[in-house]
Amino acid sequence: QVQLIESGGGLVQTGDSLRLSCAASGRTLSTYVMGWFRQAPGKEREFVAAISWSRSSTYYADSVKGRFTISGDNAKNTVYLQMNSLKSEDTAVYYCAARRGSRLNDSWDQYDYWGQGTQVTVSS
Repeated sequence: QVQLIESGGGLVQTGDSLRLSCAASGRTLSTYVMGWFRQAPGKEREFVAAISWSRSSTYYADSVKGRFTISGDNAKNTVYLQMNSLKSEDTAVYYCAARRGSRLNDSWDQYDYWGQGTQVTVSS
C-alpha cells in the first residue's frame, strides 16, 4: 500500500512558477512509476508527466513540455513537479499517482494509488 500526499499548490499569476511535492509513505517510490495528472472543472483528468526511476526516464504531455519538470528524491521518497511559465489553462487540481512497475504510462486508469490533489490556480 502506498499513501501519497501532495502539497505546494496555490494562487499565482501568469508566468509565475510553482513546485508541487508528492510525499509517499508505505513503499519506496523507486519501485514505482510516478505520475502527475490534473483535472480542471468540467474536464476529464489528463496526464501531465511521469517518471520511472528504475529506467531513469521521464515523459511529458505536449502541453507542458519545456515548462514543467518532474523529478524525484529517493532519500525523501518524494516526487516533485516544477512548473514554470504558468498559463491560465494550467489551472486545475493536480494529483500525484503511483503505478507498479517500470513502464511509463499516460493513462490515469493504469495507476494504482492516488493522492488527494492540490489546487493550482493561475490568474491572468
